[in-house]
Amino acid sequence: MWELYDELIEGIPSEWKAERIVCGVRNCFVLSEAGGGISHTMYGTVKSATFLDKYDGMPLRDLAACVKSWEYGEASLGHAALNAYYNSVPQMTALGVEIAEASRVEDRKADPFIMGQNDMRDKTVTMIGRFPYVDKLLAPICDLRVIAKYHPLDGDYPEEAAEYLLPGSDFVFLPSYAFVEKTLPRFLKLAGGAFTTIVGPATTLAPSLFRHGVHDLSGFVVKDAE
Repeated sequence: MWELYDELIEGIPSEWKAERIVCGVRNCFVLSEAGGGISHTMYGTVKSATFLDKYDGMPLRDLAACVKSWEYGEASLGHAALNAYYNSVPQMTALGVEIAEASRVEDRKADPFIMGQNDMRDKTVTMIGRFPYVDKLLAPICDLRVIAKYHPLDGDYPEEAAEYLLPGSDFVFLPSYAFVEKTLPRFLKLAGGAFTTIVGPATTLAPSLFRHGVHDLSGFVVKDAE
């Protein structure tokens, strides 16, 4: 079960350091020499300065290994450390990913819920987590099933339904917080042959994930750490 995580952790250069760590109510941030990475602060657990002190100056790879922790505040920092390496501008540039100029207008052409609409028409689409605007964008054109652990709406399914709804789906969308909760390997296995996308600002943009059943990654790159 840890293979996916171990590959990500081992891919980080051993000599890199975590130069700055910030933990807020909704998100946490880790700065490395190549760039910054963010993650969700799971369950809004604000950590004190004393909590953060023990990670100050830690090798980035060691901090990233904390993503395997079952203390979710620590795992959130570990995930942010992963992203401080993989979601950096140098890594994206090396992979040939085009980094868009800063804009207040959302890049609709790169929105995974818009660019795939034609392919998803009349298909079975299952997503873990309730993403913005999916009822307007996808519900009218496909058989959309939403599994919502947090803030479910009427008609949403509980997380236990994943065992029944993910198998047989044509398209599956998974949330970036699944890295922290350690549910990602299980969801990927259940998704089977579906076209599977991980979505969210904290999605780790690592090519190694394509070896584990992921087909597309939609995430966030920090260009201005300050």
